[in-house]
Amino acid sequence: MQIFLPLMGYLLGAIPFGLVISRMVGVDDRTQGSKNIGATNVSRVLGKKLGLITLVCDCMKGLLPMFFASLILGESAQKEMLVALTGVMAVVGHMFPIYLGFKGGKGVATGLGVFLYLSPLAIGISLVVFIAAVALSGFVSAGSLLASGLIPVWLYFLGASKTTIIAAGCVALLIWLKHHENINRLIHGQEKSWKKSKQD
Repeated sequence: MQIFLPLMGYLLGAIPFGLVISRMVGVDDRTQGSKNIGATNVSRVLGKKLGLITLVCDCMKGLLPMFFASLILGESAQKEMLVALTGVMAVVGHMFPIYLGFKGGKGVATGLGVFLYLSPLAIGISLVVFIAAVALSGFVSAGSLLASGLIPVWLYFLGASKTTIIAAGCVALLIWLKHHENINRLIHGQEKSWKKSKQD
């Protein structure tokens, strides 16, 4: 179980729903827009409806492996640690999918699924932060980075266990590392603004 459940999380997380959905309508989202397989690029290339479907699917591949791991482990003494590790590996799978030569997405939606399992309340707080950050800055990436980075903080103040906080911290760190190009563009004022896109 110590190997099987995290492996299950990785393999499920590695399913590239964005690519699967885009291929179903005859498009390869890796060749258009930002060339990312995530929900944001699917929405940009194929419309909000398919983008939303991708978002839900990517979110569920973070949440469901943890849910199933919890059911399988029952009252096991290692339950909390293995469930948390399964969630982290789902995010790793999305970012570095074995099915696509380890070239995947940025992990925000899958991370959202993990965070939802860990603490819906923390997600609710960070959702407010995300909306405010995007509205004020015009950058979706800034909202995603700020919202994800604050999840471990909310969990700490909500009295979450050390294991839960560490798992959330690992997911947040992975998301930040995968957004290194966005961070560089934000620093140099080159990131694409949602406000400007809307005006255009």
